[in-house]
Amino acid sequence: MSDLDVIKKLQWRYAVKKFDPDQLLTQEKQQILEQAFNLTASSYGLQPIKLVVVQNKKLQQELVKHSYGQEQVGQASHVFIICIEKKIDKEFIHNYFNRVKQIRNTADEILEPFKGALVDNFSKKERQEVRVWATNQAYLALGTLLTVCAMEGIDSCPMEGFNPSAYDQLLGLEKDKLTSVLVLPVGYRAHDDMFASLKKVRKNLKDSVVHIT
Repeated sequence: MSDLDVIKKLQWRYAVKKFDPDQLLTQEKQQILEQAFNLTASSYGLQPIKLVVVQNKKLQQELVKHSYGQEQVGQASHVFIICIEKKIDKEFIHNYFNRVKQIRNTADEILEPFKGALVDNFSKKERQEVRVWATNQAYLALGTLLTVCAMEGIDSCPMEGFNPSAYDQLLGLEKDKLTSVLVLPVGYRAHDDMFASLKKVRKNLKDSVVHIT
């Protein structure tokens, strides 16, 4: 893929207002998006986020009620819900370093100082501070998913406008100590979505990028 192709695909992307409910993602496309989510950048590598994937039209229609009536949630092939872990504690951090040791076989004398510093750092943070940090990681994942969707020719519509507590209750997220923070319906645009043909509104590049040489 050329550099020009990448830009064309990003220009093609828009926040879909109407999905074709009969056009579904293949399992291969779904797996690409799930892997992209898992590979997204994350502060300290801790990944305090999880992706809940809903492909159930009845449940999706229930979620529309808690999404300020945004019908895309019900129409989409799949609804991706990006959630954050409610509890980032010593055990959570230790589990990360156990993965590092297992995958990289890194020596304990290298891992221990970093692990100790992270445990100490997070133990001093207020709960709301940790929540904001984790939510920032969710936005990183959203950016990754939006870009990969565009590259794969998959339509999407990022949403902040929903009732997280209602989503959490309906999806049973409390038992997994998760709370929803972002919603991303994915699928394929309807042929009569008028927004598909509208020109993208962005600043001129000179007003968006600052060069320092």
